[in-house]
Amino acid sequence: MNPVKVGICGLGTVGGGTFNVLQRNAEEISRRAGRGIEVAQIAMRTPKPQFQTTGIAITNDVFEVATNPEIDIVIELMGGYTVARELVLKAIENGKHVVTANKALIAVHGNEIFAKAREKGVIVAFEAAVAGGIPVIKAIREGLSANRINWVAGIINGTGNFILTEMREKGRTFEDVLAEAQALGYAEADPTFDVEGIDAAHKLTILASIAFGIPLQFDKAYTEGITKLTTADVNYAEALGYRIKHLGVARSTASGIELRVHPTLIPADRLIANVNGVMNAVMVNGDAAGSTLFYGAGAGMEPTASSVVADLVDVVRAMTSDPENRVPHLAFQPDSLSDHPILPIEACESAYYLRIQAKDHPGVLAQVASILSERGINIESIMQKEVEEHDGLVPMILLTHRVVEQRINDAITALEALQGVVGPVVRIRVEHLN
Repeated sequence: MNPVKVGICGLGTVGGGTFNVLQRNAEEISRRAGRGIEVAQIAMRTPKPQFQTTGIAITNDVFEVATNPEIDIVIELMGGYTVARELVLKAIENGKHVVTANKALIAVHGNEIFAKAREKGVIVAFEAAVAGGIPVIKAIREGLSANRINWVAGIINGTGNFILTEMREKGRTFEDVLAEAQALGYAEADPTFDVEGIDAAHKLTILASIAFGIPLQFDKAYTEGITKLTTADVNYAEALGYRIKHLGVARSTASGIELRVHPTLIPADRLIANVNGVMNAVMVNGDAAGSTLFYGAGAGMEPTASSVVADLVDVVRAMTSDPENRVPHLAFQPDSLSDHPILPIEACESAYYLRIQAKDHPGVLAQVASILSERGINIESIMQKEVEEHDGLVPMILLTHRVVEQRINDAITALEALQGVVGPVVRIRVEHLN
């Protein structure tokens, strides 16, 4: 059969890795796909002399790739929302399959893109959009298709995980480690997407849709960053037998779907609690398979390229099949997506770590316990650090049993109203991931 011709839009880190893997492993990839795959055109803003592109058409106009009648598959590796969306829709309109690593694009515009792809009978593949080189989308969409998925929990941003690992292992401050992460290229000059959970929320939105058969709803994901965490919180968690991770959690409940990204205490003996540095991991709990863990490099040139090329092979394999018999984009048939609601964070249930700065006076603990008890919040354990007095207050560390978040919010408001007795309260959710 004639080789499939692809156009790569963006020859940056992931685009360059994809090009290298396609060139280096051309024979092996062809054997797996059943026919050759040829890079026929590349769109890039500036020349990249480190890549051997002799004989390949080069352009600085990505839309030229989308309209090129010679191109069968467009690989979108530019990132961002606006131009990427226009490019992908233009490619689909011209009857081309699309492979992308753009999690923001899929999380925000995926519903529109998949609808247009179904209309045109083409495939949009996006394995590389979540967790880099870890094939977790394929695992949930296909390998676990016999299961009713109960929950998904993941460390899906390497920058945040690197920062928390350094804070725990070396006692460094958040600001210190962030500066190093930026110097190493793990974090952007503006690290907001990473440290405030937006990047992880994009990925979690995609995982939740595939796990539960619901439309993509990024705007309803709760996000909370790690910028307020201190080394004290990391050390207290360790003393209690926990690790703090910046976790994305999607859980199916009778009331709706929990969709949340936030700092989380995880028991230190859980495998996912021991995922360190820039590595990623996703746990999936299904009613038949139980809990499975997917671990690996969540970013990087060739790990992400591995997922891009795997998608490319899948598309090539499927090009001769009936569009109606292909694996659905979001795992469930389009007319079978559920309208199960996304729960507001106040309706989600969790256990909690509370760091309460309080006067070391008789009766203060009783006041705290009374406020929690009045709201149906049971205390699992208490730890006090008298030697760490600051501004006349000492830290009181509490772990609670599971409770609806609204009750915790009400309790924190009441505690902080005890001015002069209780200072600001730090809250971190706890997940045992059983």
